[in-house]
Amino acid sequence: MRGRLAFAAFLALAAPAAAQPAPGALVAPAQQPVNVGDAKFAAAVYHDSGAYQREIAVIAEKASAWIAERAPQVTRPALVLDIDETALSNWDIIKRDDFGRIIPGPCSLGQDGPCGWAAWDLLGVDPAIEPVREVFAKARALGVAVFFISGRPESQREATDRNLVAAGYGGYEKLYLPADGANFASLADYKMPIRTQIEAEGYAIIANMGDQPSDLFGGHGEKLFQLPNPFYRIP
Repeated sequence: MRGRLAFAAFLALAAPAAAQPAPGALVAPAQQPVNVGDAKFAAAVYHDSGAYQREIAVIAEKASAWIAERAPQVTRPALVLDIDETALSNWDIIKRDDFGRIIPGPCSLGQDGPCGWAAWDLLGVDPAIEPVREVFAKARALGVAVFFISGRPESQREATDRNLVAAGYGGYEKLYLPADGANFASLADYKMPIRTQIEAEGYAIIANMGDQPSDLFGGHGEKLFQLPNPFYRIP
């Protein structure tokens, strides 16, 4: 079955190439960015083919190995994790919203259609990204304190904590969320000072893992582990 699906995906991608006009017959724009429809199709194939999950697993395995090596060498070792598309998967709403990020609006598990992201987060039903949950479990078993730093607003604290615990992330040290209405040119402007604060409390951040470059910018982490996310970008 997997082979037939892969072949079908290949045909879907190859068909436009086969229909290309002869050289010199087409006058087309030279600087057009990647077509959004093509990008969404490619992102869906990347996820559904298993390639997305495999790349996460490879990076998570490297993170686990590093934590196992480094944790015994420092006092008060810490791991910093992002939440969305790092600890928890939002694939269901990503599909519902056709790769859009529509923040306001209602959302119900019973509805078949677009959802507001804020309402979705309050449902607290995101599943764990399993390789990352295993990194979390390994870290906790080694006595590493785990801190979550997320761009979700403070008003989502209860739902986020409930979701994390239900997904297998119980026993973390602290969850950091910005105040409702806080605005940052980059989320790195919020996350980097929090990591500085964690270090000031005497922890050594041996690993920082996230899916966005802004999760990792600004230092204050010995090793950085960036997970794949072609679905959306948070500056």
